[in-house]
Amino acid sequence: MGLDATARRRWFGAIVLFIAIVMLVLGQTVLNERMSSLTFLFYWLICFILVCLAMVVAFRDVKAVQNQVRSEQRSLLESTLKDIEIEAREKQKRAKRNGKGKGM
Repeated sequence: MGLDATARRRWFGAIVLFIAIVMLVLGQTVLNERMSSLTFLFYWLICFILVCLAMVVAFRDVKAVQNQVRSEQRSLLESTLKDIEIEAREKQKRAKRNGKGKGM
């Protein structure tokens, strides 16, 4: 069973954010005094990159949801207008038939 693009994007963002949170907790507790200055810098740079990646994924998800909503709204508007047009034509046909029937 495959996941659609939205589910994959959300899972990826959640996993990346989870890893960043675990790194934050470990970096502030267990690894705080054990890292050298270069390791410290590299560690927090990776954590920062993961947080930025999670933010990019979140923004892309928002954009995808906006596009999907816009498409659904457009489709709904088109189908509503088509229904109104069909209903108006049927109403005209009924009016013509009723008008001819009364005149005879």
